Amino acid sequence: MQNTPPVNFDKIDEMTEGDADFRAELVSAIFNSLVELRDTYIDGASLENEDTIQEIRHKVKPSLALFEINVLNELLNEGKEILEEGGFGPEFLKHLDKFLDAVQEAIDYVEPYVSKSGE
Repeated sequence: MQNTPPVNFDKIDEMTEGDADFRAELVSAIFNSLVELRDTYIDGASLENEDTIQEIRHKVKPSLALFEINVLNELLNEGKEILEEGGFGPEFLKHLDKFLDAVQEAIDYVEPYVSKSGE
């Protein structure tokens, strides 16, 4: 199995061109976006609210693509298809478990790089 990191930090480094402050801001924004994605997806799933899930999917999709957070991007597409075809049934619950594992892996991967100086 390929061991690809959940977030492509090469893309971040390429964008920030050595600017440490900008890199810290960007990493923090990615981290916050991932946490929001997780929390909002959980809320949408627990309330069985497709609109909530659709809104967060549309909000984070560009960032996921830009920073090559491919596993989450693919899982969001999978979740969309599952909801369109079968709603919040057993297939969605299986998807939700996979999604939550993947988003937590991405959060755990990024968190050590988040600057704690602003807290």
